[in-house]
Amino acid sequence: MLAEVLRLLRCPFCGTTLDLVENEALVRTKDQVTSGVLGCQCCAFPIVAGIPVMLADDPTREAIQALEAGHREAALLTLLGLDDGSKRRAFTALLDRTASATYRDAQDILSPDAEGTYFVYRFSDPTYLMSSAVLRAVAGVCRPGRIVDVCGGSGHLTRDLVAAAPGALVVLADVFYWKLWLARTFIAPTCQPVCCDGNAPLPFARDTFEMSVLSDAFPYIWHKRLLAEELMRLAGPGGVVAMPHLHSSLGFNYSAGMTLTPAAYAELFASMQPHLFRDRDLTDAVLDRHVADLSRPVTPEEIGDEPSLTLVASRRADLFRQHDLRESNAVSGELIVNPLYQVERRNGVSVLTLAFPTPEYEDEFGACRRYLPDTLTVAADLTRPIDPASLGAQYAELRQRRVLLDAPPRFC
Repeated sequence: MLAEVLRLLRCPFCGTTLDLVENEALVRTKDQVTSGVLGCQCCAFPIVAGIPVMLADDPTREAIQALEAGHREAALLTLLGLDDGSKRRAFTALLDRTASATYRDAQDILSPDAEGTYFVYRFSDPTYLMSSAVLRAVAGVCRPGRIVDVCGGSGHLTRDLVAAAPGALVVLADVFYWKLWLARTFIAPTCQPVCCDGNAPLPFARDTFEMSVLSDAFPYIWHKRLLAEELMRLAGPGGVVAMPHLHSSLGFNYSAGMTLTPAAYAELFASMQPHLFRDRDLTDAVLDRHVADLSRPVTPEEIGDEPSLTLVASRRADLFRQHDLRESNAVSGELIVNPLYQVERRNGVSVLTLAFPTPEYEDEFGACRRYLPDTLTVAADLTRPIDPASLGAQYAELRQRRVLLDAPPRFC
């Protein structure tokens, strides 16, 4: 945790500032705190593996006790929820081979279920492509100094925000510590994770961020009115709240959550002049024209029974236009074959076959076939580290169609 983050934090319960407790738990350098205890006027919170945990529950209390006894790994395992002995042993073994361990290895231990599957294949699903385009466009115009990604999971979109706003402080907030650990370790290592509950006041000072982001998760929050006010409080009157992929109660959604109508979502953000967009329209613009088209907001009535929508609330008129998404094919991480493909070498070429991990995943995200072909042949060896030069003119198309992904190092 950067020292700057400490200055931004406030207790979610009493609202007071926090100080580092000078005890055996504290491990820090000039700019970073990797371990310690934060105290306010009502309670204490642990910092484990550089992640402050702004919750008050049994695991956090156990983590504080472990830190103060000098058992930092025990504190980490407790917050990761690794109560099962076999999982603990597997994760400890993973920590011992940090240099070779991958995001997928860790995900298989921490979340061997449908959510883990969703995260592993997240970088090419249709909702990600649309959400990423919207957030990159907004951040590119706002050029915020600070961004908060609330309920941001293991950091897929956080990584895009870091890239879209060079030099910005990007805070990733989520209630699940294991997701934040994955984000900081693999997906977006320069982000600043803060473990907190979206159903409670967010642990930050007022007007701290120029941009508040919440993608996909808002329907799963019970205290929506509170969280809407919190997102606006953090962004301030001159900021922006961006909420891609809100499930509508008027349409069908997989894992819909506790949905509202488009009109109800808009009403929650009425004081910040919300603009609504049909996700279908945004996705079409991204895939067909390579633009994030925020020039055509619609009314709740025009959304009708569409399953999902995007809300961008801001008084900045310059946001609401078309944003060109064309970018270079430079690789910031590692170039990999999309993990949805099985790769087989035949007669000097690579044959790729689309293979969904589960029938349920195919039902929900099968629309990716719009840009991912069922099969294709590439005249290069894709079973080894990929050299773009070996792909010739085919390289640009493979990147554009998400057959090849610019993934974080050690992703899978």
